[in-house]
Parts: sequence; C-alpha cells; structure tokens
Amino acid sequence: MSRPVLAGPGRRGLHPGAWWLWAACMAAAASRTTNPILLLLIGAVVLYVAAARRTDAPWSRSIVVFLRLGLVVILIRVVLVIVFGNRLPGHTLFTLPHVPLPSWAAGVSIGGTVTAEAVLAAVVQGLRLAVVLVCFGAANSLASPYRLLRCLPAVLYEAGVAITVALSFAPELVMAITDVRAARRLRGRPTRGFAGLRGTAVPVLERALDRSLQLASSMDARGYGRRVPVARGARRAAAGATACGLLLVVAGVYGVLVAGSLPGGGIPFVAVGAVLVGTGLAVGGRRTNRTRYRPDPWRLPEWLVSGSGIVALGSLVVAGVLGVPGLEYVLSPLRLPTLPVVAAIGILVGLVPAWAAPVERTSLVVRSGPTSRPSAAAESEDLVTGPVSDTLSGAAPADAVAPVGLPGGNGG
Repeated sequence: MSRPVLAGPGRRGLHPGAWWLWAACMAAAASRTTNPILLLLIGAVVLYVAAARRTDAPWSRSIVVFLRLGLVVILIRVVLVIVFGNRLPGHTLFTLPHVPLPSWAAGVSIGGTVTAEAVLAAVVQGLRLAVVLVCFGAANSLASPYRLLRCLPAVLYEAGVAITVALSFAPELVMAITDVRAARRLRGRPTRGFAGLRGTAVPVLERALDRSLQLASSMDARGYGRRVPVARGARRAAAGATACGLLLVVAGVYGVLVAGSLPGGGIPFVAVGAVLVGTGLAVGGRRTNRTRYRPDPWRLPEWLVSGSGIVALGSLVVAGVLGVPGLEYVLSPLRLPTLPVVAAIGILVGLVPAWAAPVERTSLVVRSGPTSRPSAAAESEDLVTGPVSDTLSGAAPADAVAPVGLPGGNGG
C-alpha cells in the first residue's frame, strides 16, 4: 500500500519557539479579562492564524481537538453552576428541586433557583478557559514538537531525548502492531482473538527490543553523556541563577495573570527572571559538547510573530494598569459588555503571523510496502537530524551526521 510521506528539506517554517511565545502571550491576554467580546476576539484571532498557517502534518489537527475540548469545558461549567453552583440573585430563569445540606456546606447548593446572572457568569468563566485551551492548541498545531525539542538548551538535552522517545513510543507501537497484523493477514494467519494476540505480541516485542538496541548503539556511537569539565563555582552560580530566575518568572506570571497583584503587571519580574534563567542555562550548558545540524534560525519573521503576541498581551496589561473600563464584565446590573478600544487594537495586532510567518513547504515521496511506513517523528522534515529520530523511524543512514541535542559528534 502506497503512502505519501514528507521527505527532503523543503522550506523551513517559523521557529517553533516563536509560535509558542505568541500563543502563550495570547493565552495570558485571555486570562486577564472576563469581557466576552475580548475573549471571542482573541479566539477568532488565534483560530484565523492557525487556519492560515498550519500545514498538513499529523499534529496540525490538534487545534480541532482543543476547540472541542473548550466547548465541553463551557458546557460542564454551566451544568455545574446550574446543579451545584452558588445562587446569585437576579433574573430567575427556572427553579430546580432543592436538596437541603448541613450548615458546614453553606457554599454549596443542590438545586434551587437558577438566575441569568449565574448562568452568564459560568459561560464567561468557561469561555476564558476555552480560549486559553484554543491558544495552546494553536501552538501545538503550528509548531512541530520535534523541532521544538531540538531547540532546548544544551543543559536540558537529556530531558529532550527522554521526551522524544516518549512522544515516539505510541505511534511506533501502533505502526508495529499494524505492520505485524498486515503480514499475518497476507500469510492467512488469524489476526483477531487470543490466537491473533499471541501471534502479534512476540513480533511486536521483538521489534521494540531491536529498536531500543539501535537507539542505544546510535547514542553510544555519537558520544551521548560526555561531559566537559567546568569549575565548581560556575556550576553553583548557574544553578543559583536558574533557581532564582524561575522563582521570579513564576511570580511575574502570577502578576500577569492576576491584575493588580504586582507592580508593573508582573512584567519586570518576568524580564529579570528570564535573564537569570537564560544566563544559568547558558553557563550550565558549557558542560555539554554539542553540535547542531541545520539549526532553526531566528530572523525577522520570528521577531514579528513573537512581537505581535507581546503587543497583544501588553495592551491588556496597560489597560489594566491604567484602569480602562470594560476589561471586567460586570453582571449586576445585567447589561451588554463594552469594548475597550486599546485592548481590542492590541489583540488585532495578534493577526500579524497570518501574513508574517513563512509558509512551510515540503516535498512528497510515495513509499510502498508496510515496512516503509514512517513514524510520527519521520513524517516531519527533521527525520535526518540525529540518531534518535533516525533510529525511531527505523532508518540508519550511512551518512548520518552528529545528532541535534546530543553531545559529541562531528556534524556539519
């Protein structure tokens, strides 16, 4: 059976870090408001960019999954408020049978009067969480997870290899079972029931063991785990800077998400923490002698995409610091929400990636036969980047270069 797979370098798309930075900024912007108009505007911007710039890669369909998950979240939130929620005063919609509860459960109710204000508050809170989910779903659809792992700092290369193996386990297992069952079907042997399971389990385990041995040999041949001596003082300084930076980043993110909790909206804490984390990772990465094959560049499109997300988030932060009305939706008295112009313009800047991000182009090659079916890692254009992806995809090219994310090697 023929199957088209991605092959060849083609044209590289945007740096995956730029997509994730843009999506994280849009999600943070959504978390700073309860105005349904702004939330819907953020969701529309994210969905438009994802539709305009996603490819036909296997992970590009995740935006649909996150969108459906967001709708389910809104529905669950409304149902919980109707059945168990706190009874807000206002315009009565209907009344459910009430179940009395003891005094220690005063904040919870089962049944009772359901008002329009309570339902609308549940919809708005669910909508905010749904928009955040859609933002991260867009990042998953637009950025290749394997290229993102390649961009990890040198000090985190071990975690990157572990995550790569974990991400490739399920697709490889499914394809191994499919190939073994297809081979048994061609030989007229059973593929269902206990007999089919018994005849499939051993070849699948044998294939998994063979792939693990190939992976171990490839990593050992390329010097995986080799360290470069670094002074103890430098290692301690790197660890301290990383720990302090992470604490400042966490505090700054809290300030960004919760308006008015920290001065400057938490942005100064995030900036200082990011500098400390970057310094610590750079110093700690000196222990790892690593080469890169076809590294992802960071050029003008990456700056435009990430900058547009920062502008969108900055507009919400500035509006909150200046006390611009309309960011928070007031339910009492019940009325239509207003539109903050400054925040809306900043959110619309988030549309820049729909035109600034380059379109990734790949060439298609048709491979025949059940054993030539590529893995999820091989379906990206990064299947030639190192021993991990080569081994996981069942290929070990003779002209393999030094791995990305692994120390040692003499890659080009």
